[in-house]
Amino acid sequence: MNQDTISAIATANGIGSIAIIRISGDRALEIAEKLTLQNNFTPRYATLTNVYNSKNELIDESIVIYFKAPFSFTVQDVVEIQCHGGFIVAQSILKATLAYGARLATAGEFSKRAFFNGRIDLSEAEAIAQLIEAKSEDAAKILAKQIKGSLKEYIEDIRDKIIHILAYSEVCIDYAEEDLPQDLILQIKAKLEELIKSLNSTLLASKAREGLLQGFKVAIIGKPNVGKSSLLNSLLNYNRAIVSEIAGTTRDTIEEQVKIGTHLIRIVDTAGIREANDEIERIGIQRSLVAIEESDIVIALFDASREVDSEDKQIVSLVKEHADNKHVLYIKNKIDLEEKFLYADLDFDMSLNSQENVDELISALKDIMDRSNSSDEMMLISQRQISAVENTLSNIQEALSPLECQELEIFSFHLNEAVKEMASITRPFENDEMLDKMFGSFCLGK
Repeated sequence: MNQDTISAIATANGIGSIAIIRISGDRALEIAEKLTLQNNFTPRYATLTNVYNSKNELIDESIVIYFKAPFSFTVQDVVEIQCHGGFIVAQSILKATLAYGARLATAGEFSKRAFFNGRIDLSEAEAIAQLIEAKSEDAAKILAKQIKGSLKEYIEDIRDKIIHILAYSEVCIDYAEEDLPQDLILQIKAKLEELIKSLNSTLLASKAREGLLQGFKVAIIGKPNVGKSSLLNSLLNYNRAIVSEIAGTTRDTIEEQVKIGTHLIRIVDTAGIREANDEIERIGIQRSLVAIEESDIVIALFDASREVDSEDKQIVSLVKEHADNKHVLYIKNKIDLEEKFLYADLDFDMSLNSQENVDELISALKDIMDRSNSSDEMMLISQRQISAVENTLSNIQEALSPLECQELEIFSFHLNEAVKEMASITRPFENDEMLDKMFGSFCLGK
């Protein structure tokens, strides 16, 4: 891997009290000395000093911290310059580092160097990237544990168990002329079934808690004029969506974010679902169906002041068809009017004119999201990790049949593939393209 000296701004663009410029590589200290006209930096001590450009013009008074290799994030010499925030100062210092021989870092390059230099494994790198974009406090706690190696320990434990079973098989291959004792086959099969159970639990828990990381998505659906946009506005506590008595006012999905409890959620107000009168409305309704499928929670809203009709029944049917394995809240709105809606028991009766009713709904949403983190199972945090565990599980399951037939070469082949899949979660050296793509999704300067 190219080990030239790289530099980047490690804080977000915009106005702020401070900005951080990070330099990593063999020339990091040399560049810092040229920037400050000083050569007395003590490792891991903060030094207040002036920073100059390549023309010796003062840029700012900043704090400089030198991390001597290997005691840094990248395991290289690293210098961090903490300057006053804003659009100009940090860019001027960055430009000066480049003038003195640094190269502008690509997205995720600092983390990539930490990975290749053994400071972190891939599971920890992914946890760092996810922590930056965490959408809930629960997600942040899970990711903090993974940064400290909890997922790595789980992966290593599963991998070691597979290797232990594989060792039995390899020894027995050397004595292929003899039949395996039946109790040995049963012991190996029992161990494999324990692994299958553990991996299945991890996959189920990870998929069920996906909203913790990505942010829960809540879709509000119903036929026109049942109060979907009014409900969105009530949850946001401001008038985001246009509300009128004209059916079909919302012709497209409207998406906004709001914090409920410790969770940042995305609420989608969808177009009313009915037999569309024109092409634009048909497109809006189709997007509503997509929103149902992509959501974690569905709020199906009905109008208590109108009698049940075919469109209401269609809503229930669509929810059952498109919201499989999702949390669904069936809500009857406008209960302050004369009630004509007679249908099976729903989860809530409410009036959007009542703040108490809105608060009850918010509390119900919070409970659903809080319950998603009730499991103590290990959580996979990316589709890459989920795919690796699914492939591991598939190989273990495929190994059971040749084990029964004592076809140990085929049995060992599947277990070797399982070991490779599990190892890929933490350190897949063989796929540079995949690593470039993954680290390229990181923030610049991380």
